[in-house]
Amino acid sequence: MSIGEMLAATVPMARTLNLEFLETNRDRAVVSLPDQGAYHNHVGGPHAGAMFTLGESASGAIVLAAFGDQLSRAVPLAVRAEIAYKKLAMGAVTATATLGRPAAEVVAELDAGQRPEFPVTIEIRRADGAVTGEMTVVWTLRPNHQD
Repeated sequence: MSIGEMLAATVPMARTLNLEFLETNRDRAVVSLPDQGAYHNHVGGPHAGAMFTLGESASGAIVLAAFGDQLSRAVPLAVRAEIAYKKLAMGAVTATATLGRPAAEVVAELDAGQRPEFPVTIEIRRADGAVTGEMTVVWTLRPNHQD
């Protein structure tokens, strides 16, 4: 099962929005939100909440790709997020997520008994390539022995 299939199966909101997981690897995750009238805002583009969910889902996909081998000892959790809406989004939009720190550095902190935090940066683009949103989600790997 791919990471995209796993997220679609286990995260109801990803299914609700019909998110399409186009690419997921340790370097980047690309997720698309199809143009769907049920999730439009007052100007006919994707609602801000749908775009937030798109970006957060892309960040979760890259976190699973980069740290899936750590799931037996730590749970990935989003700690905080910030989004900036840059241009009007119309039609389908695509989010591309990248890790803000090397995965090996994060795992080394986990190995040292710490609870590492790391940013994932996301760009949301419309079909013409214009950046409509920029987002950062800070994640942690919570060791299983902690609350």
